Amino acid sequence: MSNPEGFSARWARFMHRVHARLSTRARPATGFTSMPEPRTIGSFARGRQLVAGNYLFAGHLVTAPELSVWDVKVADPVYGQELQGFAWLDDLAAVGDAAARDKGQDWVWHWIDRYGRGQGEGWTPDLTGRRLIRWINHALFLLRGRESAQSEAFYRSLGQQTIFLSRRWQKSASGLPRFEALAGLIYAGLALEGMDTHVAPAVKALDRECRSQVDDQGGIPTRNPEELLEVFTLLTWVAAALSEAGQTPTSAHVEAIERIAPTLRTLRHSDGGLARFHGGGRGIEGRLDHALAESQIKTSAPDGLSMGYARLSAGRTSVIVDASPPPKGAASLNAHASTLAFELTSGRRPVLVNCGSGVSFGEDWRRAGRATPSHSTLSLNGFSSARLGEGGRGWRDEQLVDAPTEVPIQMSQAPDGLRFQGGHNGYVRTHGLTHARTLELTFDGRGMVGEDLLVALDDPAKRIFDKTMDANSLQGVPYEVRFHLHPEVDAAVDMGGAAVSLALKSGEIWIFRQGGDVQITLEPSVFLEKNRLKPRATKQIVLSGAAIEYATRIRWSLAKAQDSAVAIRDLSRDDLDMTN
Repeated sequence: MSNPEGFSARWARFMHRVHARLSTRARPATGFTSMPEPRTIGSFARGRQLVAGNYLFAGHLVTAPELSVWDVKVADPVYGQELQGFAWLDDLAAVGDAAARDKGQDWVWHWIDRYGRGQGEGWTPDLTGRRLIRWINHALFLLRGRESAQSEAFYRSLGQQTIFLSRRWQKSASGLPRFEALAGLIYAGLALEGMDTHVAPAVKALDRECRSQVDDQGGIPTRNPEELLEVFTLLTWVAAALSEAGQTPTSAHVEAIERIAPTLRTLRHSDGGLARFHGGGRGIEGRLDHALAESQIKTSAPDGLSMGYARLSAGRTSVIVDASPPPKGAASLNAHASTLAFELTSGRRPVLVNCGSGVSFGEDWRRAGRATPSHSTLSLNGFSSARLGEGGRGWRDEQLVDAPTEVPIQMSQAPDGLRFQGGHNGYVRTHGLTHARTLELTFDGRGMVGEDLLVALDDPAKRIFDKTMDANSLQGVPYEVRFHLHPEVDAAVDMGGAAVSLALKSGEIWIFRQGGDVQITLEPSVFLEKNRLKPRATKQIVLSGAAIEYATRIRWSLAKAQDSAVAIRDLSRDDLDMTN
């Protein structure tokens, strides 16, 4: 990915505008030849908010019931991109009543009037692909009651956007943006009169993208679980649309779906949400399970890593560990320094989490969310296991540098459960220390024992450690092992400061204990959640001390209280008020 303010990026945006205007001179598409079955899932709650005039996009809430979404001005490009992609049509369709349909119709034809001649920021390949899929999916919803002149304008705009996409998809960035562009082009080519000539070239290009972007583990270069879900969803939608049109997806397309599905199962917590790593969130409610069901692929991932993640699962407890080096180069622009961090979920309740992506809260929060202290793992003296470098002028170009290059792991059975062992060399160059972590989850899922080890493995590493000790006046290398809690976990220091009790809204009680001569504290933390107005306050358990020898061991445990039931009927879920 190039610098967004560099010459090549500015030239690409200029050519997008040129081709957008050229494409609108055409008079294509007078109707549908066929329409793929709508498969997008929206949020009823968000749809009701939109109908009421509460516009929440990219972390910005604007209450303006008297205004169209296109008349609201927010100085944030991400806000505009979310509008231009039209994913919010899914939310209005989820409501489905006359008021929601009126809003959707008004805003679509308002877009045609304002931007349909090639103006505006929405004429990029990825946004156009995303928009085409929504317009086609919800065409019956949108066209109901419309006059013939409005219908003609709708079809004409669809055809013009398809022509633009056929000319510019090659300029989209590899990965999710290109999958979106190609998926939209195939959708439109199958659905619209006179657009079928675009299908075969787009299918061939999608085949190449599947081969280059989806690896043998069913992963993608960014290692972003939520992004992987979006790619998987697009691939399953396109495969279904091709099959419905009597065409066969390519072998690379089908094999990519078959590899991704078991990987997503590895990355799925017991509450149905995705693990939150490398800029990804938990995913839209229900999207993951629906996508897996639609794919009709039942296989689970083989033992070992899936997209670089390890999973321990027993009883009602799931643990997912970042067990590989972080992404490199352009794929690391949104990556996190999270090696050996983990998340733990009990039943339907997240317990230990990572802070998450702060991208919707601005540059400072985005940078903070990427740092190692924002993850449930060990950091040295505030250092991250990988550093943020400047890849260009803007903050969106920051790549990870000085990242771990060696992350050996081993999965095995412990005497009473499952064991994960891993290590990384992210602190060797700076401090001479290797971080090793062992996690053991009991077979019933009611307890986990952990150990973090800091060790200078060889003579060069010992010399670096000695220099660090000298620089610190032989006071040792400070470390912190952090365990970030989900905001709905009620935590309190217990047992005279030797433990922390964690009360879940399901009624479960978990007890965290430290097993050595380290300080345990309960400190403030934040939970960075997409589509909220501000970070949510929460807490973190911190084990702190100093490494003064070539080997330092930190032991801890997390277990359900003895009187916690084996199974708890946990049916109530709080409705998410995204405006808080």
